[in-house]
Amino acid sequence: MGPWRCLLLLPLLAPALRAQQQHFMEYVERRLTLLEERISQWHDQSSRYSTELRDFKNQVLGMLEAAEKEWEAMRAEAESAAVRVDRLEREVDYLETQNPAPPCVEVDETLMDKQVATAKQRKNEKYTKLTDCSDTIASVRAMKILKRFGSASGLWTKDAVGSSEKIYVFDGTANDTVYVFPRMREFTLFSATRKAARIKLPYPWVGTGHLVYDGHLYYIRQQGPSFQVIKFNLANKTVVDSSVFPAEEQIPVFGLSPSTYIEVSADEEGLWAVYATKEDEKNMCLAKLDPGSLDIEQMWDTPCPRENAEGAFVVCGALHVVYNTRLPSRARVQCVFDVSGTLAPEDASLVYFPKRYGSHASLKYSPHERQIYAWDDGYQIIYRMEMKKKLEV
Repeated sequence: MGPWRCLLLLPLLAPALRAQQQHFMEYVERRLTLLEERISQWHDQSSRYSTELRDFKNQVLGMLEAAEKEWEAMRAEAESAAVRVDRLEREVDYLETQNPAPPCVEVDETLMDKQVATAKQRKNEKYTKLTDCSDTIASVRAMKILKRFGSASGLWTKDAVGSSEKIYVFDGTANDTVYVFPRMREFTLFSATRKAARIKLPYPWVGTGHLVYDGHLYYIRQQGPSFQVIKFNLANKTVVDSSVFPAEEQIPVFGLSPSTYIEVSADEEGLWAVYATKEDEKNMCLAKLDPGSLDIEQMWDTPCPRENAEGAFVVCGALHVVYNTRLPSRARVQCVFDVSGTLAPEDASLVYFPKRYGSHASLKYSPHERQIYAWDDGYQIIYRMEMKKKLEV
């Protein structure tokens, strides 16, 4: 087709092109209108969802506030109930420990003079051993920190005789309530004292030199210038016997433990008492106790000084004195006095304890476990000992 023919067809095609263009524009406008409607619908729905979310958030905050108030009220009720239970337990313990006839613990001057005369007569004599125990401490084999319980000073121990698993805790240096945990597990896991049984003593103790031995508690009571050893039956909660300690003008036995005047200790030979008097205020004294009558069987002057001493215990008839400084450092056994004369002081091992928090408030030797229950600035520690024969040291 020639060019002139195309020119003739242009007037005929122009109306069709304009109509097609018009339809296309109408289609685009309809699509844009539909898109605008959908955008407007989305905006309305988004605003509604935001409003509902805000209302839900406010509702949840209100519920949380109400729940927190209810929790606080329940916590206050639980604490109040715990206080009432604790008070009830103390009242029950008080009723259980009341004695129908309190024992007479007045000083018998005649008996005391007789005990003093007998003890002085046997003072510094050679000791006749009751057992064939010939061991001494070589070193601290292991240390285990159980927990932190109570005040800075106190003591914890088991019965030195037998296989009882009960743990006895004396919190402080002047108190009248002993906590008793049925086993080591309960003492380790639970920090609340209401998990333990309580024994309220008829007289308060003084210091940290007490001992549990063969079902009895031997503890120290101060009465004016004198000190008494009280023998308390743990089964029936009664005082079995008491005795004024036959030593005049007593002073604190350890330089770093000014509240302890008598340290009652147990070993394979029985009961011992470590003390000090103004007569020889530089060094300690040692006495052998009769567990049944509380009589002093024999007494010794030891070469162990009181200065910087923090505690002592007896092993196989040999007094071991532990020394430290007022600043935290390594405690060490620096003086050993063997009443049988088998172990010379210069032949004894110099035993070091691991460096801990301060100085030991108490050290309780367990003869059948061969370990020490220590109280160090509120921490309860077990030291397992490595033993050797005295002749091998």
